[in-house]
Formats: sequence, C-alpha cells, structure tokens
Amino acid sequence: MRTFLATSAIALGLTACAGQTTAPAQPAATPAPAAAAAPKAPQCWNGDAGKFMDVGVVTKISGVEVTCEKTSDGKNAQWMGKKH
Repeated sequence: MRTFLATSAIALGLTACAGQTTAPAQPAATPAPAAAAAPKAPQCWNGDAGKFMDVGVVTKISGVEVTCEKTSDGKNAQWMGKKH
C-alpha cells in the first residue's frame, strides 16, 4: 500500500509538471506616464463635522472658536484658538 501511494504521488507530480506550458512572451507594456498631481492645499480635520476644512475657516469645535491656519513651514495646517 505504501508503495502504491508513493508511486501515485510521483506520477501525479510528473503529470502536473508535464502539463504546464510556458506563457508566450509578451512585449513589456510601457505604462503611460502619470500626470504630476497638483499638491493639495493644507487642510484641518474637524472631528465634530467629520470632514476636512480649508485654511482660513473659522468654526467652533467642542464649543471653542478656532481658525484653521497654515503651519510655519506651509506644508500643513492646524486649528488655532482665538488670539487675544
């Protein structure tokens, strides 16, 4: 019985290898150059409203009046409280 199982496994393996064909060579498709995405303007996340807000927007978050302002490097934005 053990010999039968070993012979069957070998035969099955050889049959599987013999049945495989190589894929025909296809010329490499050249991907279209991706258009440079315009950099997004910094925005602030408003968790109360569940969306991003643009720089300069004044709103109340948790009852506090805040303004969305750019950070000093200009790459990001953050909520700033009312200045005294």
